[in-house]
Amino acid sequence: MPGNSFGRVFSITTYGESHGRAIGVIIDGVPTGLAITEQDIQGELDRRRPGQSEVTTPRKERDRVEILSGLLDGKATGTPLSLLVWNENWDSSAYEPIRHLYRPGHADYTYQVKYGLRDWRGSGRASGRETVARVAAGAVAKKALQASGIRIRGYTLEIAGIQAEEIDLAAVEENVVRSPDREKTPIMIGRIEEARHSGDSVGGIVEVIVSGCPPGLGDPVFDRLDALLAHAVMSIGAVKSFEVGCGVQASRMRGSEYNDPFYMEDGRVRTETNNAGGILGGISTGEDIILRAAVRPSASISKAQKTISVEGRKETIRVSGRHDPCIVPRIVPVVESMVAVTILDCLLVQKMYLSFH
Repeated sequence: MPGNSFGRVFSITTYGESHGRAIGVIIDGVPTGLAITEQDIQGELDRRRPGQSEVTTPRKERDRVEILSGLLDGKATGTPLSLLVWNENWDSSAYEPIRHLYRPGHADYTYQVKYGLRDWRGSGRASGRETVARVAAGAVAKKALQASGIRIRGYTLEIAGIQAEEIDLAAVEENVVRSPDREKTPIMIGRIEEARHSGDSVGGIVEVIVSGCPPGLGDPVFDRLDALLAHAVMSIGAVKSFEVGCGVQASRMRGSEYNDPFYMEDGRVRTETNNAGGILGGISTGEDIILRAAVRPSASISKAQKTISVEGRKETIRVSGRHDPCIVPRIVPVVESMVAVTILDCLLVQKMYLSFH
């Protein structure tokens, strides 16, 4: 299996490289009749687009999406939906002097070992540029989920150890770091600037809330909803850990603290707390699904680092070019998109299951 596809009913296959001609995605399983416009997709791509602020890469890309197939009169036909975004501002010259070196933190060595060659131009398929395709697919998934009253919202919970304490979703798109805490926002920005000026980078944590998700999504044992979400989110190159609900904090609690007591409200089963993050036994409970993704510091930094050449010689490397000192703000819509793709896929699987019973 080549590993470029994800999903069972709503499935996506991404293609393209960072310094290639284009990035794109082919989506199968789009619900027939779903109204889709390029504007629907463009809004999400603009949230991820590079060159938006002083805390992102200066690489300028319009990221204009083109819908190549799968629509008739603005509605999905049920055939594969093909989306394309041209690369317009790539520059491989900064990579020429270091093409023979393995960059620390990058996939240079592992791609070389697996394939016998690697795309040294901006990391090729291993680049964060690949996530353009994921966000395009996520925009389609979000549009489909809206019809079922399901909404997915993400934000920066933490950057460089500075954690948001107040969660005001209205504040998220008002600042360059997508922080929900207005007081902590300038401190987060300051930490990013400190790292940038010293030729370094910082990481953080993204939190996503899925509201309106019906109970019953997810399948035991291997296709648990939390397992599928972990697969989706951990497939994003910069994500190094994943948790649902209380996550790792659950390991420090007693069962009497962690368990969510049930009660009835308006004929619906509810829980008094949501430590499980909206998932029990791998199946959604109907409560908000709450998940977090820990994002590593950007691998490309200008500080001098030890490495070796492809021939095994000891070398010192400085990575120049246009890179993000912190990729957390731009990865928020990427995590949202992979969550949306997963939830829609599970929703369609559940509808198929119920149609046979």
